[in-house]
Order: sequence, then structure tokens, then C-alpha cells
Amino acid sequence: MKIEQVEWDNPDAVALRACQRVEIAERYGTPDSEPGVPPSEADIAAFFVAYEDDGTAVGCGGLRALGADGGGGAGGDPGAGGVGEIKRMYVAPASRGTGVASRVLLALEDWARDQGWSSLRLETGDAQPDAVRFYTRSGYEPIPAFGHYADSDNSLCFERPL
Repeated sequence: MKIEQVEWDNPDAVALRACQRVEIAERYGTPDSEPGVPPSEADIAAFFVAYEDDGTAVGCGGLRALGADGGGGAGGDPGAGGVGEIKRMYVAPASRGTGVASRVLLALEDWARDQGWSSLRLETGDAQPDAVRFYTRSGYEPIPAFGHYADSDNSLCFERPL
């Protein structure tokens, strides 16, 4: 398996994000359960795709800069000591439990450290206990809802110092 940094509009990245959105819509019963500003090419600092040895794209994840205070202003340049947000983490169902998510998360954390960021935050929903288990196992701890998620009753937020 290899993890590659790709452009936001990379066809494999687009396909994986589309699968993720379908799965989220099924879990929450609505096609638009995004409580915050959806990520876009304009505000994603880095995006990674996991590929099997045969070239099949099986997972992805990205990072959004939140600014030096981590307040949630999308697109801010956090610079040294800043905060980033994990966005669009997804692993294809057939590849779950194989370490893909851990490898993508490690690539995101390594990239953020290389930028001088001090921590990563994320938001997931209350209908995603599998995500909560994954992030807590990976060292992320619950924090108060931040930024656009502060008024969302379904949002669960986490953070990990780097």
C-alpha cells in the first residue's frame, strides 16, 4: 500500500469523497448532514489517497487550516504552532480493518507536523461510533464543539497535539 498526496480534483479523491458522502447520507437520513462549511479545493491544505499495490484507491483524508487560534475560520494559515482540521477521512468498506485509516491519519499528522502545526482537530457525528473509536484509539481526545460545529447537537469534536 502507498499513500500519495494528490490534488483535490484528482479522480480517485473525487470518487472516494463521493462514496463517503453517500455513506454519511445513509447514516443520517439526509443528503446534507454537514454541520460546517464543506471542504473545497480553496480551503484544503493537503489531501491524501491510499492505494493498494494494484493501484486501487481505498482511502482518503485531507487537512484544512483553522488559523493560529484554531477557531475554525476555514482557509486560515495556521503557520507554526497553528491548528488544522481533518476532513473527509474515508476508507472503502472492503478495506476497513486493514490499517488503511491509520496509514492515512499518519500521513496527515506527518504533513501537519512538517508545516509546524501544533495540533489537529476533527468533527464527526453521533451516528459514527466507529469513527469515534478509531480517533480515540489514535490519541484524539474529546473537546468542546468548535467553529461551525458549536451549534450542532450531533457533532462530536476531538483534538490531538502533534
